[in-house]
Parts: sequence; structure tokens; C-alpha cells
Amino acid sequence: MAGRTISETILARKSGQDAHAGDLVVCEVDCALGTDGSVPMALDYFKAMGGENVRDAGRLVFALDHYVPPTSPQTIELHRVIRDFARRFSVTLHEAGEGIGHQLIVETGRALPGGLVVGADSHAVTYGALNCFATGIGSSDLAAVMLCGRIWLRVPDSIRVVLTGQLPGGVYAKDIALALAGMLGADGAAYQALEFAGPGVASLALEDRLVLSNLAVEMGAKTGIFPADAETVAYLQGRTGQAFEPVAADPDAHYSRTVEIALDALTPQIALPHLVDQVVALEDAAGTPVQMVYLGTCTGGRLRDFHQALAVLEAGGGVAPGVQLVVTPATDDIRRQDVASDGSLIRSMGTLAYLC
Repeated sequence: MAGRTISETILARKSGQDAHAGDLVVCEVDCALGTDGSVPMALDYFKAMGGENVRDAGRLVFALDHYVPPTSPQTIELHRVIRDFARRFSVTLHEAGEGIGHQLIVETGRALPGGLVVGADSHAVTYGALNCFATGIGSSDLAAVMLCGRIWLRVPDSIRVVLTGQLPGGVYAKDIALALAGMLGADGAAYQALEFAGPGVASLALEDRLVLSNLAVEMGAKTGIFPADAETVAYLQGRTGQAFEPVAADPDAHYSRTVEIALDALTPQIALPHLVDQVVALEDAAGTPVQMVYLGTCTGGRLRDFHQALAVLEAGGGVAPGVQLVVTPATDDIRRQDVASDGSLIRSMGTLAYLC
């Protein structure tokens, strides 16, 4: 039988089965994230399933990051219920204002190479940048993880995305993601893993890999996963004391298809409304009026994103008259780093709104 992809190897380890694409497996979960958009329903399922205690509170993380600040009595009550449950069972809780759960998972070293990390939100695929199998789940699945610490999955086929060369100046990770979306289509990777490979991977900072893994779900992917290297280890230094075992694909692993992207040939890309795969070169959309630009979320709210945006603004003469630029740091730690930076990146961009 052919060797295994990164995803197959991780799910085989976590299930204790000889797992290959198409197999159904029951896996031990290393970490599960719930947000205020998913935990309330998960708690309803937890109760309906007869839940009286959580299996392993140390593997659970809740983040209040969707309804911030709460806008109604109903959302205030949802936050109260989540806080009470977290306090009762000693579940780690990131309070409103601490940031977006996905970024907090990677910042706090909870997504580790070779691990299985899930989140009750579609952009949980972000963590795959750290060489773990990371995927979004539903609230009922989260309740099951809370009860038994396990989850069932179908092992996905993998698409091998080979990156070569290095990005030229003015071209960024989001351009890679958009180019890939244009190649595959909005559902071209449905229930498949995007496994990034090739010499171009080494040229990407960990923050760039987070962007690519994060946007894998926009192509329907079950996960977007990278190999581990020195960049991965460097990012995790000081974030975790846990041992981890990186996973690499076998030389004879089977892939459903292979696509190649020459990074040095890429130009700035843009997706036209209202489909992620309606991708054109940025110059082909020149002259389109823009009233608001939003920079933030778990996709674009890191300091590297702000540096890149500022470079573009400085080259182009700043924010155009009549355009509102809104910037939201992904976590409070990123906000503090920005405030501590010389002149503050966000202030330098001339934003009209600065939220966290």
C-alpha cells in the first residue's frame, strides 16, 4: 500500500488505526476551541447527551470573540452561561477583548506539530500551519469532545500544493491563497486536505503559512497543512513546554492531484464580488471605487499584515480621500506590540477606527 500523507499519518496516530483516505476513524483530540458563537449550542447538546462532567478540561479552550461587545441582553446572557460553565469545570476561557480564538490558539502554543486540533468554527483550519491536523467542527461534535475527548472523522484525500521560488516585492501570502482559489475553485478542495510542499515553503514566514492554512477553507478544504521546519520550531519557542513530534509525508504518499505555484511569477491578486474564486490580477480591477477597507480578523490581523499594508500605503501616498480604513488587531497581545512599536503601525496607517 502507498505511503501516507501528513494528514493520514496524524489521523492514524490519533486513532491507532491503519488509516488511509476514505477510512472512518475515531481520534483522540489534543485541543478543542469553542467560541461564543458555538459554545451555547454545544452546551445544549452536552446537557441532552447527559453530560455531567467534561473528560479533560485541559484540552478545552473557550473564547468570547464573536459578540464583542455583546449587543443585546441575549448575548450578555450567552456570555454569562459560558463563563459559568468554564468556571465550573476549569475550562480555559479567553475573555472578551483578549482576541480571536484562532490566533489565541497559536499564540499560546496549543497547536503543535503532529497534533489534532479542532474548533467549532470553520477557520480552525488556521492551525494547520503548525503541522497539525486542524479542522472546523459543529457544536454537537464539540459537545462530544467535551464528554469523551474524541471525535470521528473521515480521513480526507490530499491535494499536494507545491510552492517554488520566492515571492517578489509587493506580493504577499494572500496573493498565493487567491491564486490557488482561482486554480481550484470555491469548492475544488471539498473535504480534502491541502498539503503545502516544495522549496518555496521555506521562504514563507510562519505568519504567511497561517494565512494560507486559514484560507484553505474558502476552497472547501477540510484542512490546510504544512510540513514542520526550523520556522515552525522557532515560532513555538517560548510558547509551549510540551514535547511534540513533527510529521512529514512519505515519499510514496498518494495525492488526488498535484498543483504547482511558482511564487516568483505571482503578481498581486484580488477576488471580485462576490466569490472567492472570481480572481483577477489587481491591475485588472484598477479604477474600481472603494469606500471602506477592513484589515483584521484571524486572517489579516497580525503585525506582519500591518507592516505589509503600511508599505503599500506609503508607496501609494496614504489612504485616499473618502476611504475609511478600519484595522482590528487579532489579539490584545498584537495590539500591545503595535502600541509599543516605534510610532505605532496602526497610527501610521491613518486609520479612522482602531478596534480590538
